[in-house]
Amino acid sequence: MLSYQQPPSTTGPYLPEPEPAFSSHHYGQLNRIDPCDDFHLLVRALSDVLGPSSGINSDDVDENELIRLMEQYVSQESQWRHYAFADLSRNYTRNLVDEGNGKSNLLVIVWNPGRGSPIHDHADAHCVMKILKGSLKETLYALPPSLTEKTGSNGALMPPRIVKEATYHENEVTYISDKIGLHKISNPSNDEVAVSLHLYTPPHAANFGFNLFDEKTGKPTHIQQAGFFSDRGKPIEKCKFGSF
Repeated sequence: MLSYQQPPSTTGPYLPEPEPAFSSHHYGQLNRIDPCDDFHLLVRALSDVLGPSSGINSDDVDENELIRLMEQYVSQESQWRHYAFADLSRNYTRNLVDEGNGKSNLLVIVWNPGRGSPIHDHADAHCVMKILKGSLKETLYALPPSLTEKTGSNGALMPPRIVKEATYHENEVTYISDKIGLHKISNPSNDEVAVSLHLYTPPHAANFGFNLFDEKTGKPTHIQQAGFFSDRGKPIEKCKFGSF
């Protein structure tokens, strides 16, 4: 049975027996984290691969190596649950695990049942996603045309064009960059929480923001900064990362 961390005001039927995010018991759990378990070995391995480079888009970094490391890890909830804060008032929560020597953001994202993200880009960064628990559906969209071309015959903006839909299950890994397209992620289950591990490199979205796209018109909206719900196992009291 899952017992993800969440603030006292967000208890609900999907996350049984929740613990308050600010409880001393939670911090006791953090003290018992095994830095040598497979999850934390993965965290260090990803950071080592990035090394002193400027991120995954550097010539000396191979995204396939990062994907391989993600694929090798077999999810064990006891190893990552300390980072899996949830909030039923949001579609999902972004929980920072590591910053990879300042070259990346590694996040545990908790997706509430039946909820998902808007269509978004990745701020010229790259994303490797692994499913830690449950399933997630990815809807991939074609790259939007330039703003000067992005109108139909009536002068209106055009809706993003779906290229592919795929559902990923526990331990499966996928990869996306802005060269591939836009996407949105959703939890197809109506009663089960899903959890995923995301590596973003370079960490442009956190530093400079990213774009959301309207499903009907394709109109982009720039979000100035993608923040975090928790930082390395400690909740952020005033979490600001958009109303998603």
